[in-house]
Amino acid sequence: MWRIRFHGRGGQGMKTASRIVGTAAFREGWYAQDSPVYGAERRGAPMAAFTRVDDQPILERGLMATPDLVVVADETLLDDPLAAPLQGLTPVGTVLVNSARPPAALRQRYGIVGSLAVMDATQLALNHVGTIAALSVALGGATCGLAGLCEASIERAVREEMEALGLDPGDIEKNVGLARLCYQHVDILPPIHSEAPMRSTVPPPQVVTPTYQGPWRGTPSVAAPPNTPLRRTGNWRVLRPVIDLAHCTQCWLCFVSCPDGAISLDAADNPHIDYQVCKGCLICVEECPPQTIHTVREAEA
Repeated sequence: MWRIRFHGRGGQGMKTASRIVGTAAFREGWYAQDSPVYGAERRGAPMAAFTRVDDQPILERGLMATPDLVVVADETLLDDPLAAPLQGLTPVGTVLVNSARPPAALRQRYGIVGSLAVMDATQLALNHVGTIAALSVALGGATCGLAGLCEASIERAVREEMEALGLDPGDIEKNVGLARLCYQHVDILPPIHSEAPMRSTVPPPQVVTPTYQGPWRGTPSVAAPPNTPLRRTGNWRVLRPVIDLAHCTQCWLCFVSCPDGAISLDAADNPHIDYQVCKGCLICVEECPPQTIHTVREAEA
């Protein structure tokens, strides 16, 4: 059985990517299963999706502990101990990372010893379709190439999934062309021999085993009211807004329109972004009249 695990952020299309791979495999006569897993958070929060492909009925369900192929749509997830995209991957597994960094740099930073494929799928999606929403198609096509599925199957799968999303014929053909390009040009580096486990650069959180408490302590209660400011959501960003203060007119529309209150004013009334809280919704970029707020990819910030 082929086990493929997709890691991305809400809104990046990894559910669609897993469906594309599952549909392509099914159209070739394989048994296929795909399913996403969302947390309680929203757009930008880490999520995962799973695709299983086999030549006989698939009885396995649920989370995927030991994938053969891991697809990472946002390289910043490699630093997130809660997402832990490399968890369970063996040295004979394969990792596909959406990144503009050289493969050798990613291998060294994260200790990836298995086969490694690196593709700047974000830039390819922008160049060929004009939107990063096509990231699902780019990574779906590349994954089909790594899985050994035929090109005709991926094209048919992309058409089916894009039609289901309501895209017009012109946009569907652009997506098919992007999938074909990524299918044909995904490059893979062979594994290296190493005894060291693959790792994240951030230590995992401490796990505490709960113990029984009496009814006076074990019943539900609000132990720490208002604790929302303690929840840091800055690691949800894919694109980072950057304010050019030299050309800022101090209209404060960014300050007023930020839904999370991540923008504050200093003593000189200049706006500043708290990147520990900013989720990268980019509403400030859209609202800025003089267009003095630009975006950079979070991995390059």
